[in-house]
Amino acid sequence: MSGQTFRVTGEPAPDRQARVKALEELGFTWANLEDEEYWLDHIILMDRTVYEELYEASRALWRILDKAARYVHGKRDLYELIGIPPLLWELLDILPMPEEGLISRYARFDFAVSQSGAIKLLELNADTPTGYVEASIATPWLLTQAGYKSVNEGMQRLVAEAWSKEQPERAACVGYGEHLEDSGTINALVKHSGREMSCEDCLELWFDEGYLKNKNGDIIERLFALYPKEWMAVDDAGEAMAYALETGRLTLFNSPHSLILQSKGLLAAVWGLYELGLLYNAREREAISKYMLPTYNKPLFSGDFVSKSMFGREGGSVRMYDPEGALEAEDADGFDSSVLFPSVYQKRADLAVVETSAGKLHLLTGMFVINGEPCGLLGRAGGLITGNTSHFIAIGVDSHE
Repeated sequence: MSGQTFRVTGEPAPDRQARVKALEELGFTWANLEDEEYWLDHIILMDRTVYEELYEASRALWRILDKAARYVHGKRDLYELIGIPPLLWELLDILPMPEEGLISRYARFDFAVSQSGAIKLLELNADTPTGYVEASIATPWLLTQAGYKSVNEGMQRLVAEAWSKEQPERAACVGYGEHLEDSGTINALVKHSGREMSCEDCLELWFDEGYLKNKNGDIIERLFALYPKEWMAVDDAGEAMAYALETGRLTLFNSPHSLILQSKGLLAAVWGLYELGLLYNAREREAISKYMLPTYNKPLFSGDFVSKSMFGREGGSVRMYDPEGALEAEDADGFDSSVLFPSVYQKRADLAVVETSAGKLHLLTGMFVINGEPCGLLGRAGGLITGNTSHFIAIGVDSHE
């Protein structure tokens, strides 16, 4: 690799509103959020050599985390260690573990990729990742408009393959029809699956004698839901949902076992197994050393680390500490789930800084894994912590040799 990993190309078009409208017609309806520009009209090109390494790193880490999840499965002391709510322990033990590499068929890695090309895994959202519309619809369109080819083209095919196996009858999210991002994500997944399905609002679903029903009283037996499964521990209907799943009255996608992969505590478990020389072969250990960050379930660092909830989402529980151990940044906008779940402590890693129309921003690089295959880049840019206030920027791969 020569030069920098990322380069920003293109200036915001003068006809932004026309481009926003075109994106809306494609299904990306939240390019503008109120008066804010969520989508930044640039293209970021990633060095091809770094992209190829990122792709292979994703494949390796997917296998490594799958192996760790199977190691944890059935061990209740480890469930507790990685923050799995006790309400779900019986459920995880009763239900059959999905086949190798397919505990979750819809997931997204978040990486810190530096301008020098260093790749470090920050976390895996293996349960309810959003950003699908940005990656599968908006990014290919924006890159084509700019004269580039997208590496994200296979995402739609992989969703169709995944759902042809899982065969959900319905899809749901909280606030369907009102929450733009989650509703748009559900609509896109259903469309790309090629299945005839209706969509539901989770808030209108209810349990009756162990069965999940919609507002019309129809029984739902196979459901894909953008519903974080750890919420079952705090929701009023959590016990009823666990019972429906345990008794086979309801099948949920992703599998409830995706919660094991979702826990950031699993990253600490992998690192602990690595340090103890257990479970992993030489090649896997090499990948862990190169692409994972030291992560623990106790604050063992003196400085230059991050703390976050094992089930934190959208940056809400993240706190960053400087080399002296002083608090440097925290996300005051997102929900701090560390009040509900234990935290992990992870060594800090550098995000590339890119110059945009919104100023200098830190770039978080997402890689979707659908049906077991790494398949789509997602660019989000913001402050030191990438939370709800971050921007979407399309990422492509530089074709320049």
